[in-house]
Amino acid sequence: MENITVGIEVAKDRLDVAVRPSGEIFTAERTAAGIEQLVARLLQLAPTIVALEATGGYETIAAAAFASAGLPVVVVNPAQSRAFAKAIGQRAKTDPIDAAVIAHFVEATKPDVRPLPDEETRLLADLVARRRQIIEMIGAERQREKRATAKNLKKSIARLIKALEKEMTSADADIGGAVRASPVWREKEDLLASVPGVGPWIARTLIAELPELGRLNRKEIAALAGLAPFARQSGQWRGKSFIGGGRTSVRTALFMGAMVAKIHNPVLKVFFDRLVAAGKPKMVALIAVARKLLIILNAILRDQKPWQTA
Repeated sequence: MENITVGIEVAKDRLDVAVRPSGEIFTAERTAAGIEQLVARLLQLAPTIVALEATGGYETIAAAAFASAGLPVVVVNPAQSRAFAKAIGQRAKTDPIDAAVIAHFVEATKPDVRPLPDEETRLLADLVARRRQIIEMIGAERQREKRATAKNLKKSIARLIKALEKEMTSADADIGGAVRASPVWREKEDLLASVPGVGPWIARTLIAELPELGRLNRKEIAALAGLAPFARQSGQWRGKSFIGGGRTSVRTALFMGAMVAKIHNPVLKVFFDRLVAAGKPKMVALIAVARKLLIILNAILRDQKPWQTA
């Protein structure tokens, strides 16, 4: 049976669709009716995979509609598909061409199709993201406050910081309420927060923005969080390994947890101290702690067993 791959370029008002290996290209409106018609057409095609690029949220509704209809959907990193286009010499760029490149990319790389977060998880992710944005705005205003000299300007900044802090309190309450309202999330939060170094906000960030936690193996979850080391070598030359990609917000949360865990978590403190004693730079050791913390958390959700020191 022929494997059918579908690539979709998502724009604000429309979806450009490319089908491989037939080469068929068509468009659909990015409206409720347009997406519904597209779902029906894709169900008739019975594709092996349907791929969309992450486009700042425009892809969310379409991807959710495909997943709820039972279509095998995956959201791909646009940087990777762009690099693939360059590698195959595709320089022209239009929405239909981009859709064809996405289809070719997933046909060649065969990414794993993972379940998309449900509506409640996406809502929690939006709340967590909003809280993070507010924190960034507060930080920016505090920097401006340090540089400001005019009295009226300082007062204006102070008023804005106070308003942002009020918004953050409101976001905290919304997130806490969402977690407490879900028995599944409460259980996950309790399991994750049982690990020394992981507080409620780190746990909630992971629940919202890493829903695959507990369902993947250690290498897959590390890669998804951007904590898998990539080697650099050519012939006899050996460069330093590095990390990158993945979900920045998740990686940031894990670094925060690692900074606490290397002091207060008995297992990870010994691990960190041993790496430093062996001559590893402290930042390299901290990255290793963050990765090990993630692997521990992944195992805890997989096994549904809280942290145990012995």
